[in-house]
Amino acid sequence: MKIVKEIRTFCPRCNKHTTHIVKVYAGKQESGLSMGTRRRMRKLKGYIGKVKGQATRIKASKRQKVLLECKECKYMVERVIGTRTKKKLEIKTQ
Repeated sequence: MKIVKEIRTFCPRCNKHTTHIVKVYAGKQESGLSMGTRRRMRKLKGYIGKVKGQATRIKASKRQKVLLECKECKYMVERVIGTRTKKKLEIKTQ
């Protein structure tokens, strides 16, 4: 799914329509050393059968997010593009 580099849309901080730079949202990175992550990995390791919290199914498609950065005030807003899609978002090169 292709999306343009710049979109003219409403900025809540400027309180008017301005041009925004579009960036693909990569998501947050999990910390591998947090206590909850270490506890879960310890639970899932070994031969004790099915463990609570184990992933049962993987989603076939996701809702794609983009970050819109206002050119005037540099304020960033998240926006979901379309419905569930299997294709990755990519920014058009013109």
